[in-house]
Amino acid sequence: MSIFIGGAWPYANGSLHLGHISSLLPGDILARYYRQKGEKVLYVSGSDCNGTPIAIRAKQEGSSPKEIANRYHKEFTECFTKLGFTYDCYTHTDTPNHHQVVQQIFLDLLTKGFIYKKEVEQTYCETCEQFLPDRYVEGNCPNCGQPARGDQCDDCTKILDPIDLINRSCKLCGHTPTIRKTEHFYLALSHLQADLEKYIADSKTSNGWRDNAILLTERYVKEGLHDRAVSRDLPIGVSVPVRGYEEKKIYVWIEAVSGYYSASKQWAKDTNNDDSLFWNEKTKTYYVHGKDNIPFHTIIWPAILMGIDNPALPQHIVSNEYLTVEKKKLSTSRNWAVWVPDLLESYHPDSIRYFLTINAPENRDTDFSWREFIYSHNSELLGAYGNFVNRTLKFIEKSYYGEIPTGVLDPLIEEKLTQLYEKVGNLIENAHFKGGLEEIFSFIRAANKYFDEQQPWKQFNENKLGCNNTLLTSATIIVNLAQLLSPFLPFSSDALKNILRLNEFTWTPIHVKEKVINHVNPLYERIDLKRIDGEVERLNNQSK
Repeated sequence: MSIFIGGAWPYANGSLHLGHISSLLPGDILARYYRQKGEKVLYVSGSDCNGTPIAIRAKQEGSSPKEIANRYHKEFTECFTKLGFTYDCYTHTDTPNHHQVVQQIFLDLLTKGFIYKKEVEQTYCETCEQFLPDRYVEGNCPNCGQPARGDQCDDCTKILDPIDLINRSCKLCGHTPTIRKTEHFYLALSHLQADLEKYIADSKTSNGWRDNAILLTERYVKEGLHDRAVSRDLPIGVSVPVRGYEEKKIYVWIEAVSGYYSASKQWAKDTNNDDSLFWNEKTKTYYVHGKDNIPFHTIIWPAILMGIDNPALPQHIVSNEYLTVEKKKLSTSRNWAVWVPDLLESYHPDSIRYFLTINAPENRDTDFSWREFIYSHNSELLGAYGNFVNRTLKFIEKSYYGEIPTGVLDPLIEEKLTQLYEKVGNLIENAHFKGGLEEIFSFIRAANKYFDEQQPWKQFNENKLGCNNTLLTSATIIVNLAQLLSPFLPFSSDALKNILRLNEFTWTPIHVKEKVINHVNPLYERIDLKRIDGEVERLNNQSK
């Protein structure tokens, strides 16, 4: 089976925060799991270097958009590596390959009649002497009245045009923009309404979409799909490949999502592979992102793929809700965020991955608090998992000279382990990552109870054969936990792979035979609870 996984492309206009990682982490869990199963996986993403936010940041800093984009693309790459993300290709939009692929998609849609030209009204700033990109226009949403940008309201998720906004203002100078006529290219979504309705109905039946994706998408379709502008007067981006319109740029509606296709082409070039394996009707596809990106993945991208006759339509829409921070909405403008580069300096990457998975906003908004983060590390990762691993392996190291004893594996535990692979695998494949991790940690707590009940420290002197069985069973649990947890906690699993001299991980139960373990070190260290108050104080200070 071929598996395509597309992770949303973060704007390269500032550091990654926990909200980004919360929405993107499921992609890496999926990729690692399917590779362990032996499937052919293509996992791609990249940095969006063409977005208006980058141009705004460059203006604010007196820098160039290219300098800003390069700086943050490099930082993103480093952060994803440190967090264990295993992209097959992590690229960026400012590459010749991306420009060529996007322009070809544009021309294909134009040739087939899905893109057309028309004269439209657009906001123009007399002070800045330029047409304003959507994100350069701010105001109030005409639907809910909340502050919004010219492309979308984050509060009610309604897709907007800048001229729809109430109390419009130019983000650059604050003046009220005027309206001028100009000519732009439009994507004929209305021509694809019937096809999209059928696709959405089929997707709903297959249970591959989360509820938020179904509800939002059905709302948009019910309101009637409107043709959307796919060119803009932008300072940076992919030029429209039509004579006389080269100064206009292909807009984010189709340029950003087409990055999934351009990234696969980049991977094919870099590895001398054929990416067509991942763009046919047999491909199993996952798109991983936050709920603010739902319409781009359930309407815009499927419409583009239909327009260019590509059958690999999105099947699984993994669209997380929002992550709040200390009960407040995450805000980069107010600096109310936990920044990933800072977090990685002080905390184990598996602690971050664990917390963001076990508390994932899969169906509703969830909160990151420093107290919960540190307590979850100390009680679950260290107290439950790390403790079971350490006391088992230390006992073997001390009492059996590091050699796992021969004995009889507890048949009930062997059966539960087999069931665990099937249960967790099904949960991962259906994008229930929190449920999968909860199943494993429920088993870990049962394993600790088993160890306490058997009391191998007493068995060693009173019932050596019983002790052998207990240690063999406990060691078997550990090697299988290393495999089961590898998609979620790869660094800890790799450490155990080294200690236990394991081969490459698969998704089938491991039966321990004679094995000498390497020197045992604890998987995790306790985090001082005093750090909770310090981190909260730091967060409050940075947002002042």
